[in-house]
Amino acid sequence: MTDTTAKTVPAKTQAPTRAPSKKKEPAAVLSSETIAQQTEAFLKAGGVIDKVKSGVSGHQNLAGPKHITLGNKPTA
Repeated sequence: MTDTTAKTVPAKTQAPTRAPSKKKEPAAVLSSETIAQQTEAFLKAGGVIDKVKSGVSGHQNLAGPKHITLGNKPTA
């Protein structure tokens, strides 16, 4: 009689081809309630809120103004 039982061949073990996936960070969503809580904590800690006029930017232009001329007008 011959042995008809299937022989189990060990599977090849391979190194993973890529790094395991990282869990996604939760979305940075703020509700009006959390903003109000943070603002209140800021003010209680002695923070001051400055009112900025409409159209004013907090961006500082470090490059300065660029003086360009369009066309080939001769300079005096």
